[in-house]
Amino acid sequence: METSYRLERDALGELKVPAQAYYGIQTQRAVLNFPISGRRPYRAFIWSMALIKACAAQVNHALGLLDEARAVAIRQAAQEVMEGKWDEQFVVDPFQAGAGTSHNMNVNEVIANRATQILGGALGEYRVHPNDHVNMAQSTNDTIPTAIRLGCLWRLDELLQAVAALAAALREKARQFDDILKSGRTHLQDAVPVRLGQEFGAYARAVERDGERIQRAAAALYRLGIGGTAVGSGLNAHPQYRFRMVECLSQNTGWALIASDNLFESMQSMADFAEFSAALRTLSITLTRIANDLRLLASGPATGFDEIRLPAVQPGSSIMPGKVNPVMAEMLNMVMYYVQGLDHTVALAAQAGQLELNVMMPIIGHCLFENMHLLINALKVFTEKCVVGIQANRAKAAAWLEKNAILVTALNPLIGYATAAALAKEAMANDLSVRELALQKAKNGELHHRESGKPLGEAEIEAALQDIWRMTEGGIFEGAGGGGG
Repeated sequence: METSYRLERDALGELKVPAQAYYGIQTQRAVLNFPISGRRPYRAFIWSMALIKACAAQVNHALGLLDEARAVAIRQAAQEVMEGKWDEQFVVDPFQAGAGTSHNMNVNEVIANRATQILGGALGEYRVHPNDHVNMAQSTNDTIPTAIRLGCLWRLDELLQAVAALAAALREKARQFDDILKSGRTHLQDAVPVRLGQEFGAYARAVERDGERIQRAAAALYRLGIGGTAVGSGLNAHPQYRFRMVECLSQNTGWALIASDNLFESMQSMADFAEFSAALRTLSITLTRIANDLRLLASGPATGFDEIRLPAVQPGSSIMPGKVNPVMAEMLNMVMYYVQGLDHTVALAAQAGQLELNVMMPIIGHCLFENMHLLINALKVFTEKCVVGIQANRAKAAAWLEKNAILVTALNPLIGYATAAALAKEAMANDLSVRELALQKAKNGELHHRESGKPLGEAEIEAALQDIWRMTEGGIFEGAGGGGG
């Protein structure tokens, strides 16, 4: 079936545009010029740009610069865009012309054509003009960075809720597992005892701290450079436009937005985006570490640690029957590596600005929106399909702990470091537990107090080693003797 077209004109000449498209000639040029990734803008970017257009129409009308009929039509059209009614009309690839002119014009043209329809006109007739009316008092150079800020804030609560839900699930596991004693490990080697609940409590707190970092970094996003127009001077915008825009955007979002104290800086510098992206990267680093720990603790089960069991959500092999893999932790790893790559792109793009403008804003915005989208979804799935269902293998944790020769550390205050080290070495060489060997040597009179030199009794050995729980609480055991007190 042959597609029908309408003919539109711009400063470069004529071009066919699909007859039923709400976008126009400048969008069509971008579609033809940038067939790069096949991807389209995130809803956050569409929503935030439409909100700016709606407020601009309201403010410009209030300032006597835009007639009421057009202002009302623009606001109605923009509201429809914000609600997702025309998402299929936003067709410009994220890899596009610098600064985001193509995305800005895609929004301008869709709203202009829809507003023209509202006023009784036909698509392409432009009773409401994309540049003269929808883009009044604006430039790509101030609307795009403002839209990126608003788009990030639009999903901020959703992201923070996903982070908080993961932290809460880990905290609940910490509570459930608090009575499980197990071998600690440093350098992937045996270390003094910990409780499984302590490990999970540390994971929970680390995730909580990353949420706090994200919230702190997001605070800078509330500062808007709208009204700077092309270079920060505010040329072609009413002197009150910037302040009224911030007020309108605040009223429409419920956020405490503020006007930038230096519009030139807000258009030149992408540092606020780099800082926010870095906070997302820090979360991804924490989550990578936790996912790797869970994979280790669940490894085996027959030949690994097997101290926890992750939920079995799908078969793990096409050739090995019964194999179940830690797929949710693996998924999280993959997403977090990708998040870190997107952050690196933001960092490179943020430093690539020259003089009055950073022309890499489209990819900065796309990376931030994608990172938030991926983090929100990955955290929700990981929390619900992995963390909530984790079970402890108490028997295996106890078995590994019993074999841990580093329990000898509890005897340090009694017999000294050197003697304790020799005892641990001998226990491992003879496949004995530290308790067994220490009691045997005490019975034979071969262990002595570090300070007094008196023979060490079996009761003292038992007292130091029997209450492993106390080892996980730190401090020095009473009755340890010598200078340790």
